[in-house]
Amino acid sequence: MTSVASLPPLQPERAARLVSGFTTASVVVIGDVMLDDFLVGRVERISPEAPVPILAFEREEWRIGGAANVAHNVAALGGKVTVVGVVGRDQAGERLQTALGAAAITSSLVTDDGRRTTTKVRLVTTRNQQVARVDYETDIDIAGATEAALLERVGAARNARAIVVSDYLKGVVTSTVMTRLVELAQTNGVPLLVDPKIPHLDLYAGATFVTPNHHEAEIATHRRIRTHSEAQAAARALRDRVRCDGVLITRGEQGMWLLHGEYDGALAATAREVADVTGAGDTVIATLALALASGATSTEAAWLANHAAGVVVGRLGPATLSASELLQACET
Repeated sequence: MTSVASLPPLQPERAARLVSGFTTASVVVIGDVMLDDFLVGRVERISPEAPVPILAFEREEWRIGGAANVAHNVAALGGKVTVVGVVGRDQAGERLQTALGAAAITSSLVTDDGRRTTTKVRLVTTRNQQVARVDYETDIDIAGATEAALLERVGAARNARAIVVSDYLKGVVTSTVMTRLVELAQTNGVPLLVDPKIPHLDLYAGATFVTPNHHEAEIATHRRIRTHSEAQAAARALRDRVRCDGVLITRGEQGMWLLHGEYDGALAATAREVADVTGAGDTVIATLALALASGATSTEAAWLANHAAGVVVGRLGPATLSASELLQACET
């Protein structure tokens, strides 16, 4: 049995060579795109109508979310990226399309008149404290003409050097879609990475990586994860359960656990300050995919993803980082 150990760190010089290759790497992201809407204001009193805070509105901000945030992270790091997903014919969908264009992301979205664009409205104080969240969504599986149109757009993955599936259980990641993506990845010899959801575990067979967080890994394997040994056992059980090549479990302040090929070990956390973990998983899988597309080994890619996550958790909401910020993180 492989001993429990920390994986060798990534040297700054090697990190710089890998990151320099990001600009020529291409990634396709398929999944549930979203718009994140932030209503920001001050909270100075409690409502007399109910024991809830009153948010005095100051400003509204829109950000790219869900699978689109994975694509945003790839673009921010300098990679070439196409996002494939579904939106409704509504204002949120228009705002999302505009934001994707502004972020240099190639948009290949299907518009479905019968669905609404997934939108998460967060009420947030000026001190970055979230008061409440309201979700607008249609989460039934796509079918018929919508699924056919999306499968046609999946053809964009033919030219990619990495494929990412960002599954939020909003209906885009169906059995048919996953089967097609696995076929494409295997035919083209490129990595297929999945940010998973528990009800869809059986769909991911054949993936190169699944990247669950600590909580998801516990639920999927019916195991408690408190120690490195328990993380190792859970990663192995999850790999067998999903029938994928590798597993990267993100463990918050405990760092990560990587299982892939000869690599089976821990990566220590790098975050110095945690403000908001929203979207951190998007940053992890985006960086992992871009690194693999640039020729990194599994452990090198995991270390880059680990450093990237350490940066974005210090920021509010779905965040991104630049290649220079990633390199700076690798040097400290």
